[in-house]
Amino acid sequence: MIRTLIAGLLIAASATQGLAHSKSEKTTPANQATVRTVETIALWFDDPMRITAITLTGPEGDVAVARGTGMDPVTRFEATPTDALATGAYTVEWRGLSADGHPMQGSFGFAVAD
Repeated sequence: MIRTLIAGLLIAASATQGLAHSKSEKTTPANQATVRTVETIALWFDDPMRITAITLTGPEGDVAVARGTGMDPVTRFEATPTDALATGAYTVEWRGLSADGHPMQGSFGFAVAD
């Protein structure tokens, strides 16, 4: 009886691990960092992620970004602001599909200083 229970718990735990979602591991700029310039916005994931939308919002509203990475699932996604960023606080918001097909979203912020 106890062996059956332990075996069942082990099977359930391994099945749950197989359904784990991708997660963001690192960003550039780093979350809450203060930087002088931003040439690239990058996100790293532990499993491939298909980024379906990314927005950059600054002190004067949305800032245009050019995707450096297409729509294929990747572990590193890149986008570039189309213009130099003015001094102020910025927020990056992203949405995507994880490797297991679940919708994911996240955000991080940084500041640009003189």
